[in-house]
Amino acid sequence: MSKIFTPTNQARLTNVAIVRIKKTGKRFEIACYKNKVVSWRQKVEKDIDEVLQTHTVFTNVSKGEVAKREDLQKAFGKTDQTEICKEILEKGELQVSEKERQEQLNALFKEIATNVADKCVDPETKRPYPVTIIEKSMKEIHFSIKPHRNAKQQALEVIKALKETIPLERAQMRVKVEISGKEAKSLKEKFVKFASTIDEETWTGDKLTLLCLIDPGRYREVDELVRKDSKGNATLEVLSLKEIKDSEEVLE
Repeated sequence: MSKIFTPTNQARLTNVAIVRIKKTGKRFEIACYKNKVVSWRQKVEKDIDEVLQTHTVFTNVSKGEVAKREDLQKAFGKTDQTEICKEILEKGELQVSEKERQEQLNALFKEIATNVADKCVDPETKRPYPVTIIEKSMKEIHFSIKPHRNAKQQALEVIKALKETIPLERAQMRVKVEISGKEAKSLKEKFVKFASTIDEETWTGDKLTLLCLIDPGRYREVDELVRKDSKGNATLEVLSLKEIKDSEEVLE
Protein backbone atom coordinates (compact mmCIF):
# COMPACT_ATOMS: atom_id res chain seq x y z
CA MET A 1 0.00 0.00 0.00
CA SER A 2 1.39 3.39 -0.95
CA LYS A 3 2.46 5.79 1.75
CA ILE A 4 3.14 9.51 2.02
CA PHE A 5 6.51 10.31 3.53
CA THR A 6 7.41 13.67 1.99
CA PRO A 7 8.21 16.49 4.44
CA THR A 8 5.49 18.66 2.88
CA ASN A 9 2.79 16.11 3.55
CA GLN A 10 4.07 15.35 7.02
CA ALA A 11 3.89 19.04 7.88
CA ARG A 12 0.36 19.38 6.52
CA LEU A 13 -0.90 16.45 8.52
CA THR A 14 0.06 17.70 11.95
CA ASN A 15 -2.53 18.88 14.49
CA VAL A 16 -5.06 16.90 12.48
CA ALA A 17 -8.68 16.03 13.11
CA ILE A 18 -9.58 12.63 11.70
CA VAL A 19 -13.03 11.63 10.41
CA ARG A 20 -13.46 7.88 10.00
CA ILE A 21 -16.01 5.62 8.35
CA LYS A 22 -16.21 1.85 7.84
CA LYS A 23 -17.63 0.43 4.61
CA THR A 24 -17.39 -3.01 2.99
CA GLY A 25 -15.35 -4.16 5.97
CA LYS A 26 -12.64 -1.54 5.48
CA ARG A 27 -11.73 1.64 7.32
CA PHE A 28 -11.45 4.96 5.49
CA GLU A 29 -10.17 8.18 7.00
CA ILE A 30 -9.74 11.81 5.99
CA ALA A 31 -7.52 14.49 7.53
CA CYS A 32 -9.31 17.70 8.49
CA TYR A 33 -8.49 20.92 10.28
CA LYS A 34 -9.66 21.00 13.88
CA ASN A 35 -12.91 22.84 14.59
CA LYS A 36 -13.83 22.85 10.89
CA VAL A 37 -15.71 19.56 10.74
CA VAL A 38 -18.55 20.79 12.92
CA SER A 39 -18.70 24.09 11.01
CA TRP A 40 -19.04 22.16 7.75
CA ARG A 41 -21.79 19.94 9.12
CA GLN A 42 -23.71 22.96 10.38
CA LYS A 43 -23.39 24.58 6.92
CA VAL A 44 -21.39 27.46 8.40
CA GLU A 45 -18.22 26.58 6.48
CA LYS A 46 -18.87 26.03 2.77
CA ASP A 47 -15.30 25.96 1.40
CA ILE A 48 -14.11 22.34 1.38
CA ASP A 49 -10.49 23.52 1.18
CA GLU A 50 -10.91 25.14 4.59
CA VAL A 51 -11.97 21.79 6.04
CA LEU A 52 -9.69 19.21 4.39
CA GLN A 53 -5.96 19.19 5.00
CA THR A 54 -5.63 17.15 1.79
CA HIS A 55 -8.15 15.84 -0.74
CA THR A 56 -6.99 12.28 -0.08
CA VAL A 57 -8.76 9.28 1.40
CA PHE A 58 -6.60 7.19 3.73
CA THR A 59 -6.92 3.86 5.44
CA ASN A 60 -4.72 5.26 8.21
CA VAL A 61 -4.02 8.99 8.37
CA SER A 62 -1.39 8.82 11.10
CA LYS A 63 0.68 6.31 9.07
CA GLY A 64 0.02 8.09 5.77
CA GLU A 65 -1.53 4.96 4.24
CA VAL A 66 -3.63 5.95 1.21
CA ALA A 67 -6.76 3.98 0.28
CA LYS A 68 -6.58 1.89 -2.89
CA ARG A 69 -8.59 3.03 -5.89
CA GLU A 70 -10.36 -0.33 -6.20
CA ASP A 71 -11.36 -0.25 -2.53
CA LEU A 72 -12.87 3.21 -2.97
CA GLN A 73 -14.85 2.06 -6.00
CA LYS A 74 -16.18 -0.95 -4.12
CA ALA A 75 -17.09 0.99 -0.95
CA PHE A 76 -18.37 4.28 -2.40
CA GLY A 77 -19.20 3.43 -5.99
CA LYS A 78 -16.82 6.15 -7.20
CA THR A 79 -13.16 7.13 -7.07
CA ASP A 80 -13.34 10.93 -7.01
CA GLN A 81 -11.33 11.73 -3.87
CA THR A 82 -13.03 15.06 -3.10
CA GLU A 83 -16.55 13.66 -3.46
CA ILE A 84 -15.66 10.71 -1.23
CA CYS A 85 -14.15 13.10 1.31
CA LYS A 86 -17.44 15.01 1.38
CA GLU A 87 -19.37 11.79 1.98
CA ILE A 88 -17.06 10.80 4.82
CA LEU A 89 -17.39 14.32 6.27
CA GLU A 90 -21.16 13.96 6.23
CA LYS A 91 -21.52 10.41 7.53
CA GLY A 92 -18.24 9.59 9.26
CA GLU A 93 -17.33 9.72 12.94
CA LEU A 94 -15.07 12.49 14.17
CA GLN A 95 -12.22 10.97 16.16
CA VAL A 96 -11.44 12.88 19.35
CA SER A 97 -9.65 12.04 22.57
CA GLU A 98 -11.69 11.16 25.65
CA LYS A 99 -10.67 14.46 27.24
CA GLU A 100 -11.78 16.45 24.16
CA ARG A 101 -15.02 14.48 23.98
CA GLN A 102 -15.82 15.26 27.62
CA GLU A 103 -14.99 18.94 27.16
CA GLN A 104 -17.30 19.09 24.14
CA LEU A 105 -20.11 17.38 26.06
CA ASN A 106 -19.68 19.73 29.02
CA ALA A 107 -19.77 22.77 26.74
CA LEU A 108 -22.87 21.45 24.95
CA PHE A 109 -24.55 20.66 28.29
CA LYS A 110 -24.02 24.25 29.47
CA GLU A 111 -25.19 25.68 26.11
CA ILE A 112 -28.41 23.65 26.33
CA ALA A 113 -29.02 24.81 29.91
CA THR A 114 -28.39 28.42 28.88
CA ASN A 115 -30.92 28.08 26.06
CA VAL A 116 -33.53 26.71 28.46
CA ALA A 117 -32.90 29.46 31.02
CA ASP A 118 -33.19 32.08 28.28
CA LYS A 119 -36.49 30.73 26.92
CA CYS A 120 -38.32 29.89 30.14
CA VAL A 121 -39.57 31.38 33.40
CA ASP A 122 -41.01 30.24 36.70
CA PRO A 123 -44.79 30.48 36.06
CA GLU A 124 -45.39 31.81 39.60
CA THR A 125 -42.78 34.59 39.66
CA LYS A 126 -42.51 35.11 35.89
CA ARG A 127 -38.77 35.34 36.38
CA PRO A 128 -36.11 33.24 34.62
CA TYR A 129 -34.28 30.46 36.44
CA PRO A 130 -30.50 30.81 36.91
CA VAL A 131 -28.55 28.60 34.52
CA THR A 132 -27.09 26.72 37.50
CA ILE A 133 -30.59 25.64 38.58
CA ILE A 134 -31.38 24.37 35.09
CA GLU A 135 -28.07 22.47 34.98
CA LYS A 136 -28.80 20.90 38.38
CA SER A 137 -32.30 19.88 37.26
CA MET A 138 -30.96 18.40 34.01
CA LYS A 139 -28.54 16.27 36.02
CA GLU A 140 -31.31 15.14 38.37
CA ILE A 141 -33.44 13.86 35.48
CA HIS A 142 -30.32 12.31 33.91
CA PHE A 143 -30.85 14.07 30.59
CA SER A 144 -28.75 12.36 27.94
CA ILE A 145 -26.80 14.74 25.70
CA LYS A 146 -26.77 13.91 21.97
CA PRO A 147 -23.37 15.11 20.63
CA HIS A 148 -24.51 15.36 17.01
CA ARG A 149 -27.62 17.49 17.66
CA ASN A 150 -27.51 21.23 18.23
CA ALA A 151 -28.25 22.90 21.55
CA LYS A 152 -31.49 24.62 20.48
CA GLN A 153 -33.12 21.35 19.42
CA GLN A 154 -32.13 19.63 22.65
CA ALA A 155 -33.23 22.61 24.74
CA LEU A 156 -36.82 22.04 23.57
CA GLU A 157 -36.56 18.41 24.73
CA VAL A 158 -35.19 19.55 28.10
CA ILE A 159 -38.08 21.99 28.55
CA LYS A 160 -40.62 19.19 28.06
CA ALA A 161 -38.74 16.90 30.44
CA LEU A 162 -38.20 19.51 33.17
CA LYS A 163 -41.88 20.44 33.27
CA GLU A 164 -42.38 17.09 35.01
CA THR A 165 -40.06 18.06 37.88
CA ILE A 166 -40.04 21.87 38.33
CA PRO A 167 -42.52 24.69 37.62
CA LEU A 168 -41.49 25.81 34.15
CA GLU A 169 -43.12 27.51 31.18
CA ARG A 170 -42.02 29.23 27.99
CA ALA A 171 -41.57 32.98 28.40
CA GLN A 172 -44.32 34.71 26.48
CA MET A 173 -43.88 36.85 23.37
CA ARG A 174 -45.57 40.26 23.36
CA VAL A 175 -47.21 41.14 20.06
CA LYS A 176 -49.48 43.82 18.58
CA VAL A 177 -52.14 42.93 16.02
CA GLU A 178 -54.04 45.52 14.03
CA ILE A 179 -57.12 44.42 12.08
CA SER A 180 -59.39 46.62 10.02
CA GLY A 181 -62.50 46.14 7.91
CA LYS A 182 -65.42 43.78 8.19
CA GLU A 183 -63.13 40.83 9.03
CA ALA A 184 -62.01 42.43 12.32
CA LYS A 185 -64.57 40.79 14.60
CA SER A 186 -64.32 37.30 13.08
CA LEU A 187 -60.52 37.45 13.04
CA LYS A 188 -60.45 38.57 16.64
CA GLU A 189 -62.34 35.44 17.71
CA LYS A 190 -59.81 33.25 15.89
CA PHE A 191 -56.84 35.18 17.18
CA VAL A 192 -57.73 35.19 20.89
CA LYS A 193 -57.56 31.39 20.87
CA PHE A 194 -53.80 31.71 20.36
CA ALA A 195 -53.29 34.40 23.01
CA SER A 196 -52.48 33.49 26.59
CA THR A 197 -53.30 37.03 27.76
CA ILE A 198 -55.03 40.01 26.12
CA ASP A 199 -53.51 43.10 27.72
CA GLU A 200 -55.30 45.71 25.67
CA GLU A 201 -58.14 45.82 23.15
CA THR A 202 -58.86 49.08 21.35
CA TRP A 203 -61.45 49.86 18.68
CA THR A 204 -61.10 52.93 16.47
CA GLY A 205 -64.05 52.82 14.11
CA ASP A 206 -63.73 49.46 12.35
CA LYS A 207 -60.05 49.11 13.26
CA LEU A 208 -59.08 46.78 16.12
CA THR A 209 -55.75 46.91 17.95
CA LEU A 210 -54.79 44.04 20.27
CA LEU A 211 -51.80 43.95 22.60
CA CYS A 212 -51.28 40.45 23.95
CA LEU A 213 -48.96 37.66 24.99
CA ILE A 214 -48.56 34.45 23.01
CA ASP A 215 -46.45 31.34 23.37
CA PRO A 216 -43.43 31.70 21.02
CA GLY A 217 -44.13 28.21 19.74
CA ARG A 218 -47.44 29.45 18.24
CA TYR A 219 -46.01 32.48 16.47
CA ARG A 220 -46.05 30.81 13.04
CA GLU A 221 -49.73 29.91 13.41
CA VAL A 222 -50.57 33.48 14.39
CA ASP A 223 -48.54 34.88 11.54
CA GLU A 224 -50.25 32.54 9.08
CA LEU A 225 -53.67 33.56 10.41
CA VAL A 226 -52.87 37.24 9.93
CA ARG A 227 -51.42 36.76 6.43
CA LYS A 228 -53.93 34.31 4.98
CA ASP A 229 -57.25 35.11 6.65
CA SER A 230 -57.11 38.90 6.82
CA LYS A 231 -57.10 39.53 3.05
CA GLY A 232 -54.37 42.10 3.62
CA ASN A 233 -56.29 43.99 6.30
CA ALA A 234 -54.19 42.94 9.31
CA THR A 235 -50.64 43.41 10.55
CA LEU A 236 -48.62 41.56 13.19
CA GLU A 237 -45.79 43.25 15.09
CA VAL A 238 -43.48 41.62 17.66
CA LEU A 239 -42.95 44.05 20.53
CA SER A 240 -40.66 41.79 22.57
CA LEU A 241 -39.43 38.23 22.22
CA LYS A 242 -39.48 37.50 25.92
CA GLU A 243 -41.78 39.01 28.52
CA ILE A 244 -40.51 38.95 32.10
CA LYS A 245 -41.83 40.44 35.32
CA ASP A 246 -41.11 44.13 35.96
CA SER A 247 -41.01 44.76 32.19
CA GLU A 248 -37.50 43.33 32.01
CA GLU A 249 -37.03 42.15 28.43
CA VAL A 250 -34.34 39.86 27.13
CA LEU A 251 -34.05 39.18 23.42
CA GLU A 252 -33.51 35.56 22.43
